This record gives sequence, structure tokens and C-alpha cells, in this order.
Amino acid sequence: MRWILGVTMAVTMFFSSAPAAESESREKIDDKYKWDLTDLYESDEAWEAALDRLDKDKDEIVKFKGELGLSSSNLLDCLEFISGLDKEFSRLYTYASQISDLDTRVSKYQAMKQRIQQVLTDFGSRAAFLEPEILKIDRARIDDFIAAEKGLEVYDFYLHDLQRKHEHRLSEKEEKILARAGLITGAPQNIYGILANADLPYPEVTLSDGTKVTLNSAGYARARTSTDRDDRRLVFDEFFKTLKQYRGTFGATLSAQIKKDLFSSQTRGYKDCLSAALDRNNIPTEVYYSLIKNVTDNLDSFHRYLNIKKRMLGLDRLEYIDLYTPTVKSVDLEYSMEEGSKIVLEALAPLGADYTGTIREAMENRWIDVYPTSGKRSGAYSSGNAYDVHPYILLNYNDTYSDVSTMAHELGHTMHSYYSNKTQPYPLADYSIFVAEVASTFNEALLIDYMLKKLDDDETRLSLLMEYLDGIKGTVFRQTQFAEFELRIHEMVENGDALTGEKLTEIYAEIVRKYYGHDKGVCLINDLYTNEWAYIPHFYYNYYVYQYSTSFCASTALAEKVINNEPGAKAKFMEFISAGGSDYPITILKNAGVDMTTADPFNKTMEKMNRVMDEIEKILDKK
Repeated sequence: MRWILGVTMAVTMFFSSAPAAESESREKIDDKYKWDLTDLYESDEAWEAALDRLDKDKDEIVKFKGELGLSSSNLLDCLEFISGLDKEFSRLYTYASQISDLDTRVSKYQAMKQRIQQVLTDFGSRAAFLEPEILKIDRARIDDFIAAEKGLEVYDFYLHDLQRKHEHRLSEKEEKILARAGLITGAPQNIYGILANADLPYPEVTLSDGTKVTLNSAGYARARTSTDRDDRRLVFDEFFKTLKQYRGTFGATLSAQIKKDLFSSQTRGYKDCLSAALDRNNIPTEVYYSLIKNVTDNLDSFHRYLNIKKRMLGLDRLEYIDLYTPTVKSVDLEYSMEEGSKIVLEALAPLGADYTGTIREAMENRWIDVYPTSGKRSGAYSSGNAYDVHPYILLNYNDTYSDVSTMAHELGHTMHSYYSNKTQPYPLADYSIFVAEVASTFNEALLIDYMLKKLDDDETRLSLLMEYLDGIKGTVFRQTQFAEFELRIHEMVENGDALTGEKLTEIYAEIVRKYYGHDKGVCLINDLYTNEWAYIPHFYYNYYVYQYSTSFCASTALAEKVINNEPGAKAKFMEFISAGGSDYPITILKNAGVDMTTADPFNKTMEKMNRVMDEIEKILDKK
């Protein structure tokens, strides 16, 4: 259930690994490629007025204090009041966050985000009595309340889940302190964001063709795909020299973030940070540990992929600088936004006219901010928190097939949010992060299947098959590598060890070299490049990244059912993206036909990966 006490800033923040171009001035971009934020608020002034009204309304929460257990109607009135405020808070934050993302250099919009966070924190402090007071109500009386008051049925899941987490809820006074701590606990992520996106003095390099590139996040992502190996080495060296220069600062911010996670988990009485993070959605910690074990037990398949990449690039030795360059040089997979949109609509046609009709509406009615512009946030994401409006997508589209795939990915998030918001009442609409990447990677699977059926020449098929393997590399293996790193650094802080930039680099080096087979001669990783941890924003999201891997495995299993026309598969998928947060994510996935407590979804993913590699090797052997 969505609550102001722990409001999610965006349903999804997915930073695309797709190449990024040099940024244009925003004034040069046609309005049809820009967000229309007036669907949220007509103007900044309208936003200000809405925030002022809500700031006053929030004080009324105190009238419910001490009254919740007296009657079912009292409890319902309080929950409805909070739910209504939360919905408007989410809309306010969506506007402030997204307008800030369009130019992260504008202090006015950073201040707007800070203001809404301040109001949220203040309300959280005032509402701190809520859960402790509910927990004083006997469970049987809660059941009686729900039976007597039909309006409470929508809060049934929340109320019983709260009972499940009873031992980790604190007294009213303690909850109030934790709520007020929100003023400072968000600082590490905020500081990192400003440093990485706005203030870091990224270097400028001149490539072999004379092109000058500023190696900010977008410029680095684009330039590292160069087909000139000397250019790639230059790009990697200069980019990571800058990160190394500031790794002390990056280390301090990440250490502060991990200590914040530890503070929260210990205060609530969890045995460790992982248990605290996963308990929110009732995910067994064994799912996390099993993922890391399953992936590390299958590194031979990953190394097989890396050896195929080395063979296709014609290299004697594969290095880290080679991982993003195209493997099929003769194939020009470039698509304008219009061409890419047409492909996506055709690829997703198996999901029905209602599904694709909504996607067309998103494309035509400015739900998507398409192109990179000066100061714009890097990467891509979909935000579906504005329940009464529609989701929004941020892209940095550069006319590559990877950008088409990213668009399909983010539209998966958008459709998940759209159908959940359309089907579920507000308190049950917000789906768990654990399932957030399922619909997105499901769309990617349908896209690659469509492309492979449409194209039959070997060179193009090789390119697309490698694109698919690159996706597995980035989503399953790379994100699990990040998950293992995240687990290790949390365990260090839990054991009382210090985290510095130098120590973080040492830990990252050990893990990344294991995954890429550095010591086996599979892929050489230069010492300098092991500062890569400082480039990854997801480490500030508290055990977030593993869900990319689990979601990819789940979506593979679901997509195979739809692609193979398994009876009922499409209907189950549509039920899945319409379920929101109406049950625990493990249960929602089980209802869709995927059991994430077993190794079966991961095994199916590895089977598909190896089938793809078999086809690639057959094509290469023919040549």
C-alpha cells in the first residue's frame, strides 16, 4: 500500500545502458517530443497552491489520534484521509521531480523537491501514531471492523500485513523520531545525484576522427561503443580517472547511505539490512542468496558469451573496454523515434488492441520526454505515481536499436502502472519493486522475438541475438554482480568495518574480476576501471538491483508462454500487470505461473541463453 510515511519517489528509476548522444538545447526540440506536465499541474504556481493547501490539510491528522480502535468508521475515516493526502503528495512530488529532471542545474526545481520532502517529513512525524495505534487493536477486532465496514475491505491487505510486521514497529514517539530523521537520511542519495549529474568536472576527449566528447554520463555511454579500440581505451581511461579522483567523496556518500540502512534496520530490530529491505514485501532472504549462488554457479555460460564476443570482435584478448562495442560492424541498426515507435507497436501486438492503443496514446500525447537535452537527467525511467493522471517516461533517445529496446522496456513499466492504477483502488495500486522489472523485460522479450521473425539475413540476426545476450549480461549477470557487491558492503558495515573509496574499489575489483573471468583470461579488467562502483546510482536504493535479475528470469518464463501461444498465458499476464499491490509479489507471480522461490525461472533463462549462443555459433561456423 502507498503511504506518505514511506512514499516511493518513482515507481521505477531505470538507468539505460543505451548509448547517449551529446545534448541539444531544449529549445531546439519540437514540443511533441517533450513531456506535457500540465496534465499534472497547469503551472509552477498551480503546484505551489496545491502544496500550500495540502500543507494546511495535513495538520488534521491529529484529530484521529486515540480514536482508531473505538469504531470501524473511525479507522476507515483515518485511512481514507491519509490515502487521499498520499495521492496528492505523490502527484506533487511527481511534478517537482520530473521538472527538475529536465534540467538538474536549475536550483528552483531542486528547491521544490526539497520543499515537498520537508512537508512529507513533517506529516510523517505527525502521523507517527498511526501504526502503533493500529497495532494495539486486537487482530480479531480488526477482522470484526472489516466485516462491519465494507469500505475497510480495500485496506484488508495493509492491515494484516502490518500485523505480520508487528515486532518491527516502534512506539509512537520512536516512529516520530524516525520520521523526522527523513530530513537527513536522504542526504547521501541527494548529494550523489548532484555530484554525478551536475557538479563533477567530467573530462573532454578528442576521438580519432576529431570529434570532441564531454565524458559525462551520457557522453561516456555513447563514446564507449566506439569501433576504434584506441578511442575506447581513451574514453575508459579518462572517465575512470575522473571517478578515481573523486572516489573519496563517492566513498563517503555511499558509506553514509549504507550506515543509514543499518540505522534503520537496527532501530526496527531486524537482524541485518537485507532482512529489513526484503521484509517490506515479504520476500524470503533465500531468494537473494539463491540468486547469487545460481548466477555464480553458471558463470561458465557467461564466460561462453564473453568468448563469443571476443571471437566476433576478432580479438586475441577481450578487455573491459570491449564490452559495449557492436559485434557486427556491417549492420546499421538505427531507427528514428517514429520508426522505433512503429516497431514497438507491432512487436507488442500479441497483447491486444487495448494494450497497444494505450501505448499509441502515450506516444502521441506527450507522455514521453524523448531526446537528451542540456542538463537533463541521464538514463531512462517510467514514473507511475500520479494515480489520477497517467504515467510518464523519460528517455534519452539516440536512434539506435538499443534505444528502441529501452523504449519498449519503459513502456512495459508504464503499462504496468497504467493497468494497476486503472484496475486497483489507490491503496492497492502501487506494485512492488520486486515485480517492477517483469513487465518491462517482458516487452523486451517480445521485441527481440518480433525482430528475429522479421529478419532472416545472418548478419542482422547475429546483431539482434547479441543484443539479447548483451541484455542478459547487463540485467542478469551484471545486476547480480552489483547485488553481491551491495551485500558485501552492507555486511562490512554491519561488522563494524570502515568503508572508504579505496576499500570499495578493492571489494568491487575482487567481485567484478570473478564474474568476468579475469584470472582465467576470459576478460581483462584494468585496475583503474574497478572504480566503476562510483558510477552506479542504484547502490543508493537499498537492495534494489537484485530485482532486475529476478524480474528478468520471471519475465523470460512468462514471455516464453505468450510467444508459444500457451492457452491462458496472455490473460494471466494481463492479470499480473493489473494486480498492483493487491497481494505479496511472490504470490502475484505464482498466480501468473512463475514460482520465484524455486530455481526454475533462472534455469529457463539459462536454457534460453544457451540456445541463443548455439544459434550464434552455428552462424559463425558457417561463415
